[in-house]
Amino acid sequence: MKIAYLLNTYPAPSGTFIRNEIEALEELGLDIDRMAVRRFAGPLVDPADMRESSVTSYLLDGNKAGLSLAALREVLTNPVGIVRALPVWWTLLRNAGGGFVRHLAYFMEAAFLRQEAKRRGITHIHSHFSNNAPAVAMLAHRMGGPGFSFTAHGPDEFVDARHLSFPTKMAEADFVVAISGYCRNMLLDLAGDRRDEANVHVARCGLDLARFDVAPPIAASNQTLVCVGRLCPQKGQVHIPAAVAALRKTFPKIRVILVGDGDSRAEIEAEIAKHGVGQQVILHGWATNDEVRRMIAAGRALLLPSYAEGLPIVIMEAFALGRPVISTTIAGIPELVDPHCGWLVPPGNHDELVAAMQAALAASPGVIERMGRKGRARVERLHDRRRLSRELRDLFQAADRSA
Repeated sequence: MKIAYLLNTYPAPSGTFIRNEIEALEELGLDIDRMAVRRFAGPLVDPADMRESSVTSYLLDGNKAGLSLAALREVLTNPVGIVRALPVWWTLLRNAGGGFVRHLAYFMEAAFLRQEAKRRGITHIHSHFSNNAPAVAMLAHRMGGPGFSFTAHGPDEFVDARHLSFPTKMAEADFVVAISGYCRNMLLDLAGDRRDEANVHVARCGLDLARFDVAPPIAASNQTLVCVGRLCPQKGQVHIPAAVAALRKTFPKIRVILVGDGDSRAEIEAEIAKHGVGQQVILHGWATNDEVRRMIAAGRALLLPSYAEGLPIVIMEAFALGRPVISTTIAGIPELVDPHCGWLVPPGNHDELVAAMQAALAASPGVIERMGRKGRARVERLHDRRRLSRELRDLFQAADRSA
């Protein structure tokens, strides 16, 4: 059995969990090829991501001639497969509300993928997220290529779900993975057919816990919170400067370090200037995985005031390091965070965000340590990548037997 992981963009700073997953499956002896539609547009700062980039094959980037030749070859040598794929391609185009050129590219990528899978002996293709990657894998399967599956994360995928043709992808896939119970329920609602229930499995994202030693207890004077993630509206970082301004008289040493970059940087900078918290709110930019771990370990708690998440890996990382979490009551987050190990607030609620940050800053080192231990125990039970890899291996093997 040889598996290809097909992603839209890989590797990427926010995709460490995919690399973890692939590595854990390889540790079990599975043979996995990395494939992606395109390269990450920004810089890769982590050495592990740079290594992954060097062993990843790209369907689109630098391969336009190859795609054209593959499509022509498919038309000439596999007309039956083309005919089988066309109804599904039309469904994708119709549900997306247009985008003929983009969907024509999907068709060409699928032809290339089918031929490449045959050449490499790939027997199954797995994707993360419900966007173009599983669409391409589905079309390749219809053309006669290997079976496919995908992992859905949400919630962005579910906002305009009809455009992503969830019922079609779920019906065609060998199986579908949801990263949380919340995500599974959303998928079943979107499928509109309870016969799909047995084919949607919860397999929670995992960490390599060996890389996460529990951090030493904090000092009572530590008033540092750390926020990790792409700077974007969904992450809610724009609310942090106002919350810090409300707390700085009570906690004069308060600091919030924002690790990451993105579209919201200018808006966040404007909020920092507006509230005069330039010394307290630090825009660090992207960091390596080791640097992120060191910063979380050196802080009092992780802060993630998101509007839209699936189940953030950085929450698992904070727990693995023995640090509690301040986050929001959305999607799968309450399945991991509760009052034993953190604070949850409604997204966008300034007063409750301030209250949660105040509670975290006022908590004694003993309370922080106790909450961190609860979080560590929870990720050990639910989010060890060895458990995830065994669950996925079993699903891949079952799909291989039924092929």
